[in-house]
Amino acid sequence: MSGLMLAMLTSMISTSVVGTALPTIVGELGGQDQYSWVASATMLTMTVSTPLWGKLSDLWGRKLLFQSALGLFVAASLVAGLSQNIGQLIAARAVQGLGVGGLSALAQVILGDIVSPRERGRYSGYMGAVFGISTVAGPLLGGFIVDTDWLGWRWCFYVVVPFALIAFIVIQKVLKLPKVRRNTSVDIWGATTITASASALMLLLTLGGTEFEWNSFWTYALGAISLLMLALAVLSERTARNPILPPRLFRNRTFVLTAAASLFVGVAMFGAMIYLPQYLQIVKGLTPTESGLMTLPMVVALFLGGVISGKIVTQTGKWKIFPVAGLLIVGVGLFLLSRLHVESSEWLIGFDVAVLGTGLGLSMQMLILAAQNGSELRDMASTTAGVSFFRSLGGAVGVAAFGAILTNRLNSEMTEMLRAAHIKLPGGSSPKLGSPSAIQSLPGPIKHIVLEAFTRGLETVFMVGVPIALLGFVATLFLKELPLRGPATPAPEPRQLSKDDLVLAGLLLELIAQRIERVNGQPSALLSAVARMAPPDDRTERERARSVAQSVLRPTSRALIAQAAPPRKDLVTGGVSS
Repeated sequence: MSGLMLAMLTSMISTSVVGTALPTIVGELGGQDQYSWVASATMLTMTVSTPLWGKLSDLWGRKLLFQSALGLFVAASLVAGLSQNIGQLIAARAVQGLGVGGLSALAQVILGDIVSPRERGRYSGYMGAVFGISTVAGPLLGGFIVDTDWLGWRWCFYVVVPFALIAFIVIQKVLKLPKVRRNTSVDIWGATTITASASALMLLLTLGGTEFEWNSFWTYALGAISLLMLALAVLSERTARNPILPPRLFRNRTFVLTAAASLFVGVAMFGAMIYLPQYLQIVKGLTPTESGLMTLPMVVALFLGGVISGKIVTQTGKWKIFPVAGLLIVGVGLFLLSRLHVESSEWLIGFDVAVLGTGLGLSMQMLILAAQNGSELRDMASTTAGVSFFRSLGGAVGVAAFGAILTNRLNSEMTEMLRAAHIKLPGGSSPKLGSPSAIQSLPGPIKHIVLEAFTRGLETVFMVGVPIALLGFVATLFLKELPLRGPATPAPEPRQLSKDDLVLAGLLLELIAQRIERVNGQPSALLSAVARMAPPDDRTERERARSVAQSVLRPTSRALIAQAAPPRKDLVTGGVSS
């Protein structure tokens, strides 16, 4: 857990550290119209690579792939810090997203491998707490770095490198995973079509209304490409030997609903994280450091919501109430943010973002927990990566769509207000927007128009997020609260069993597992009975029975025997005590 949480801290800081610095970075390198590109490049590559990392880890091992993602992340961070223009920065951020996708997906996959769902509530709370800490540290670090003359914004990318190197060393020393042979292969065609479909959609949302008109050839072409690649992806996943997103996952009601809810959570979360600093720095005139401090209420609420809900789930085994309440609270938080204006007080802003953070803390980790608990053990990696994929896809779509909404509303509002004020600018109908400090230095009437236009644009952005969060709330309502797998708090009756009874039960389960593995294709009532313990799917009866024997019967057998006859200390120490 120390290695996983340190790596998660690294990847999340890389995302949040840029949030408060992004207005300054984009204002210096490219301008406001490039804002969503810098943010969505990372989101896009993180989204499309998330399912692939899970499948590759089945083939080459969790630890190796996890460390590879760390290495890729470090290299891309260094290149991003050395960028000389907006194109280089966007490309480096795209590669950085590949590494973040691996770290975020594989951390949850490894957690699912080593912790049972019943106990996972507590550990998911810890992972949510790491997310909260990184969301605190990131904006504060980003603001401090940008406000410090002797560092500069490039250190926003360099600062995560030491964390990643430490995480690599810790994981190498302490992360010990059993070697599991998984019969799998890489679905290259599926990865290609999924990537192409998501990329075309992102290009359409990012460039539509700015680089080309919505009613234009490019809109229809990119839309057609996205739909065609989606159809080919479905066909590929149905025919592939080991698909990235197995079609049987979409026959699992829990997976479909948690994936849909995660999609809407991603839209709300990343949309708020990326565009809230613009309101704080441009409209309210706060420094990057001050805008980072203003996110503290959201992060504290997210931290407390994740930890407290995780502990309650571990104690009670009840989890559904948390994502249901969380998505409803997210919708309320976005509505409150949409009511902010130029004169809103810092106390009001802090309260609004705290409401949003509470909803995110209650829902994010619980959706992954619910999906993992409702999946088979053989689909643990695909399920986790799939839910993370849809959350990242929601974030990518949210950043791109919100950016398009903000840009279009900003331009139209400024043009209209300048015309109403009878102000004519040389070289165009609206001022060229740069960094927040440059906007604050504009002449009084023009500055007022720009701030008012930004306020109206961001109001629309957050208001659009409200129905999206409510759709996630509806999806969680239809979730079935399946009992969490794994050991619960022992009841009085099992404790009254004698040690001989426990050993006898363990040996009997081991005998059944051995008999199942020795069946050579002939009809067997025992084989049929054990096979029925596995969910029905496209595997043969023998394969399902062996899966139950390996994943359920044998581990339970060993646990019973270990409980009845734990190793004696004097035997372990070679008889020193005697």
